[in-house]
Amino acid sequence: MNHPPAYGVGDASYQAAGGIDGLQRLVADFYRLMDQQPEAADLRRLHGESLELARDKLTCFLSGWLGGPKLFQEKYGSIAIPAFHTRWPIDQRLSEIWLSCMARAIALQPYAPDFADYLLAQLRVPAQRIVQASSNRHGAH
Repeated sequence: MNHPPAYGVGDASYQAAGGIDGLQRLVADFYRLMDQQPEAADLRRLHGESLELARDKLTCFLSGWLGGPKLFQEKYGSIAIPAFHTRWPIDQRLSEIWLSCMARAIALQPYAPDFADYLLAQLRVPAQRIVQASSNRHGAH
């Protein structure tokens, strides 16, 4: 039997996400949900009026992070995820709101259920690092 490559190996995750088109749809849904959810208002305010740049940066980041083309580096240079976010005080609550919006956006995609679970679990790792880096920089409250 021919098994598909495991997520996280090569570009298997990128392909499972539908390539760049699939990631653009995911990110568009993610920011649309963030715009619409009243509980996400504090998180949305951190993004400025237009979401165009945020959408492009997240799409480009996810592409390389999931084993596809390293578009973020090509367009914006290298990125250290926690350091990139230290300009904003991101606490556990904001992190959970981000993950909640992302979980809803993932649920709207035509992803295999095991990939949807895998993707959300993977995203929890940098989300937790961002909270830690932010509390180190902004002081734990």
